[in-house]
Order: sequence, then structure tokens, then C-alpha cells
Amino acid sequence: MKPSRVIVGLSGGVDSSVAALLLLEKGFQVEGLFMKNWEEDDSSTNCPATKDFQDAQKVCDILNIPLHTTNFSSEYWDNVFEHFLTEYRSGRTPNPDILCNREIKFKAFLNYSLKLGADYIATGHYAQITSFNDSHHCLYQLQKAADPSKDQTYFLYALEQKALSKSLFPIGDLNKSTVREIAKSAGFPNSDKKDSTGICFIGERKFKNFLSQYMPTEPGIIETIEGKTIGQHDGLMFYTIGQRQGLGIGGRQGENNVPWYVVGKDLKRNVLTVVSGENHPLLYSCKLKANQLHWITDSPIQNRFNCTAKIRYRQKETSCTVELVDEYNCEVIFEKPQRAITPGQSIVFYQQDICLGGGIIH
Repeated sequence: MKPSRVIVGLSGGVDSSVAALLLLEKGFQVEGLFMKNWEEDDSSTNCPATKDFQDAQKVCDILNIPLHTTNFSSEYWDNVFEHFLTEYRSGRTPNPDILCNREIKFKAFLNYSLKLGADYIATGHYAQITSFNDSHHCLYQLQKAADPSKDQTYFLYALEQKALSKSLFPIGDLNKSTVREIAKSAGFPNSDKKDSTGICFIGERKFKNFLSQYMPTEPGIIETIEGKTIGQHDGLMFYTIGQRQGLGIGGRQGENNVPWYVVGKDLKRNVLTVVSGENHPLLYSCKLKANQLHWITDSPIQNRFNCTAKIRYRQKETSCTVELVDEYNCEVIFEKPQRAITPGQSIVFYQQDICLGGGIIH
């Protein structure tokens, strides 16, 4: 029987490289694919696409597998970046990685690979896929990675059943340290390469300068909740709820000589509202509303249910009650008050190790 053909999304990083190696060792017919998804500033030193491609090619040479290349820049611009800008214009703080996974890595890349004749795609994500049979058909679940410090299910909650049924996460049951050891033993030149950060496919750059290229800045005033003007902001898009750094009012201490934190944005008046003190009550809330709900198995557990959730990636889950308003909207009540709930970010729901889905904080 002919082995299944898998196309691995090779980014030039250590995780996807080891994913390709592990699949080869399991007997799959493996090929690599390097995606280019950003062309706005090819000459910029901030864009390491050339180096990443070279690293991906070196790994393919070592593994003796072909490397395809493709360009999804137009799909990225239309389906990810335009939304990213729209959200910032609306005063929200989006998470482009989530949309990038749904629209590019597990839609454009998947469809492209299937047209090439692949049976599956694979990536270097730290997550696991399980399945079970209900009364009608097989359903796929998204399960946390074995390494809790690297688990990426938060960024993958928007994946459809089709994507999960055709995807493999070969390193989901490994710790990061083990992945690096495997890469080193294989002679991969990227075994010690640092993890990528920054905006998905765009990379690390000075965020304020980058955003200013695509959106006009509108400076305005910074006010306390009492309405007292205490400074000037550079544009509401540059600030997020709970932010302390970069307010430009460090020398003007708040009550009892404590720092200021962003607590609100008034788009109509173009005013940034701040409070003094890390634990100011207005920075905390026990509930939120979310929209654009997506459930991994296509439907929620019930109209009202208890689970755990997190409102940002680097956060421990907390117990909550989810109450559906309709198919796409819900209200979430937390067991403990949550700090700096940020519109535009995602809330992701869990039952133990299983990611149920999530939505956008509204």
C-alpha cells in the first residue's frame, strides 16, 4: 500500500523541521512547502524571509525531500491584514495569529496542498488532534500539547473540521527541549534558532512605526476617569487595555505615587482614559460578551455550561459559565474577576485538555 503523502509547512524554524523528520521516520511520503505571505517591504531588514527559506532548504537537503514554494500574499492581505487594520481603526486590539492560522495555514495552504495531491498537511504547532464517533460521523477534537508552556491551542481554536481531519501535528506530544535535541542530532542548522515572534508572517518590528504606514495617526488627550487632562496620546490604535508602558506620562504619577494604566478608549472624542494603580477596580471585570463564536465540533455542549477559559495566550485558564445568546454570541461570567479584558482579543474555552472553541471579545 502506498504511504500517505504529507506536505509540511516549513517556516525555517526548528519545530516544523522536526515535524518533517518525525513523519519521515513514521513512513510517510514527505514534502516541504515554504510560504511567502508578505511582500510590502522586501528590502527591509526586519523581514527574514530569505534566511528562513535558506534554513528550510537546508533541512530539506538533509532529509532528501523536495521543497515547494508558493506565495499567499494576496490572500494574507485580503483575509488577514485588512481585518487587522479594520479592528485597530475600530479601537479594538486584534490577534492576527488566530486569523492567520484559519485563513492561511489551514485554508490556503491546505487547499493548495490537496491540489498537489497531498493526503494531509502538517505543521510544527504544539497541539494534538483526537477523534471520536458520534451517532452520525467522525468528529475531530483539538487537544492541548504535552508541553503546557508551549501549547498553541489558543491560536488554533477557529479551525474547521475539514482542516483538523486533514492536518497532523507531529510534535504535539513532545517538549520543546526534546524537539531541539532531535534537531541537533539530525544535524539541522536551525536547532538553536530562536522562536519567531511578532505579527504572524510579518515578524518583529517597531509596532508603532509599522502601523503608522497603513493608518493615519490622530493624536489626542489622555484623561483620568474624573475627566482631568494629564497628557497626550499618539493615536488610540497604539494602546491597549491594561497598558502601562509607553503612555508618556511616567513623570506624572497617579494617586499615592503609583503608575497609570489604560482603562478605556473613547473613539468619538479621541480620548484615552487612564487610572492609577495596577489593581484599580476598573481594570477588573467578572463578565464579558463575545461574538463570532466558533466551536471545534460545530456545536457547543449546551446553551449554558461551565468550563475554563482564557482571554489571552499567556494566561492560566479560569473557571467560568458560558451562556449562549444565539448562534454567534455569548456572555461569560468568571468565577474570579479578570484583569484588562480587551475587546478584539479572543476568549478560548476548554474542558480539561480539550479546546472547545472560542470567540472574539466584544
